Amino acid sequence: MPDDRYSILVVDDVRLDREILREFLRKMGFYVRCAEDGLEALDVLDSEPFDLVLLDIVMPRMYGSKVLQIIRANPRLNYMPVLMMTSVNDTESAAHCIELGADDYLVKPHNKTLLKARIHNCIQKKNFREQEKMMLRKVEEEKQMSDRLLMRIMPKAIADKLKKGQRIIVDYFSEVTVMFSDIVGYTKMSTALPEDELIKLLHSIYSSFDELTFKHGLEKIKTIGDSYMVVGGIPNHFDYHAEAIANMALDMKAIVKQYRTSLGKPISMRFGINTGPVRVGIIGTRKFSYDLWGDTVNIASRMESHGLPDQIHVTHSSRKYLRDKFVLEQRDKKINVKGVGPMTSYFLTGRQDKASILAARRRAQEMKE
Repeated sequence: MPDDRYSILVVDDVRLDREILREFLRKMGFYVRCAEDGLEALDVLDSEPFDLVLLDIVMPRMYGSKVLQIIRANPRLNYMPVLMMTSVNDTESAAHCIELGADDYLVKPHNKTLLKARIHNCIQKKNFREQEKMMLRKVEEEKQMSDRLLMRIMPKAIADKLKKGQRIIVDYFSEVTVMFSDIVGYTKMSTALPEDELIKLLHSIYSSFDELTFKHGLEKIKTIGDSYMVVGGIPNHFDYHAEAIANMALDMKAIVKQYRTSLGKPISMRFGINTGPVRVGIIGTRKFSYDLWGDTVNIASRMESHGLPDQIHVTHSSRKYLRDKFVLEQRDKKINVKGVGPMTSYFLTGRQDKASILAARRRAQEMKE
């Protein structure tokens, strides 16, 4: 076992004892350094790492028991094995040092067989401790990685509940705004482009959308193929959820236009927006997914599928939150929504200028008065 990887500090005020130990340990293959008292030993430990300390108990200036206490109180050194050395008549002091954290003790004069065995045992314990520390670090790193991944796919409040062991998480929100968006002609485009080029394009576009989600304080729910779903007002409710979704939709539309111009490809998207109550949360035990349920979600999806390329299709329930700040045009005819029937809907075409917004606010105030 011993070779020059392992280093030992011998601390003894008797020069002859130090020299005998030094020579014996060197023949065993260890790197050895000596100190003649406790204060010198602490200076050496501050400047150089060791795998083991052989520490005499009775020394001038500072007893070995005091040196041991300082070592065990130092986070940088407390993992290091310490083997106490004492006279045959002072085993009581050795026992006290064991209580203070010494790994073992030896009685002078040293029995070479016993010395080898106890040095071997101490270094083996050190190796086990280091392996344990390394494993604990690895476990902590993996835990942190897992936490970061969970935070990327779940809202923090939901991730915290999952980490605490909660498995069924369902909340009710009386009013949120949901948006679905979908690339028009995706199937045709996927057959026209090489697969790696298509994936790079989707990654680039959706990475831009992810940045917008963060910018507007929204929650991305999922992507399904070429469909991108986002919601405003959960898991922490805020009053301007419809406005935030509308701003994101306009920004997404501008990004798609930039890609269409720069790539020279006919890329366009449909958008569907609806406002209303939903249930949100996580159910099941495998592959957790944060999701929404309810008619509000279904109607938002229908708005997208019944929409037109490069148009943001909005329900009446969303329009009432947007009409004072955005330009909305009523669709020329009602659409027949499955499970609901004919619905009046609107196309959101842009933001109102400041003068129009101020005028709308004045009209609303006059109506109140």
